[in-house]
Amino acid sequence: MIALDGQVVIITGGSRGIGAAAALLFAKAGADVVITYTRNAKAAAAVVSSVKKTGRNALAVKADVSKPANAAKVVSLTIKRFGRIDVLVNNAGIWTYGAIGAMKASVWKETMEVNLDGMFYLTNAVVPYMKKQRSGKIINISSTAGQRGEAEHSHYAASKGGMISFTKAIATELGPFNINVNSVAPGWVDTDLNDSVFSDVAYKEQERKKIPIQRIPTPEDIAGPIVFLASDLARHITGEIMNVNGGSVLVG
Repeated sequence: MIALDGQVVIITGGSRGIGAAAALLFAKAGADVVITYTRNAKAAAAVVSSVKKTGRNALAVKADVSKPANAAKVVSLTIKRFGRIDVLVNNAGIWTYGAIGAMKASVWKETMEVNLDGMFYLTNAVVPYMKKQRSGKIINISSTAGQRGEAEHSHYAASKGGMISFTKAIATELGPFNINVNSVAPGWVDTDLNDSVFSDVAYKEQERKKIPIQRIPTPEDIAGPIVFLASDLARHITGEIMNVNGGSVLVG
């Protein structure tokens, strides 16, 4: 029912976790995919291979999108290869520990650069093409932390809260150009981003039990809502924060 034939999707941080799962699901829906990665070329190549097995085209670009020149490069290479950009998924992000009162300025700065600045630079570079097409979908991967805060991760929560406000602001601004802007806000997800905390099996089980649905989602569980928001089924949804957390955080 979801058909994205001929569309072109950029996914930042697409070599692993949610980004990789979304890349494959977009391809299965008929889209060509561009992913960015920063270090793991082997993982990025594996995602490209998986996409191509569906019959779609794919491109992996090594780029730290927290730098404006790199974000511009990603967009330029996408236009050169495919000629258009229909969907942008701002997924690249980091989650680190930082107790307030002891957090180094460098830790705060790194989180803001990766989680918030990278989203801005990519969006800023993509929007002129979407305006010219008079169509587009922008999906920002935020977090429940951006809605309720997160002790000892205030820098992460602040970056995701900023992402949520940015989503709402530009949704209003870009609506007249037929560009939808939404955010998917996961809670816990069983990805390598959380390997360090989930290595404690007892803690992982404790967190699982707190979720009403009684399971920690896979990356594929988050990829589904992302692809939905990129489809015509969601054409009248914009400025929304879609919570995908199994009922663990209930906010309007």
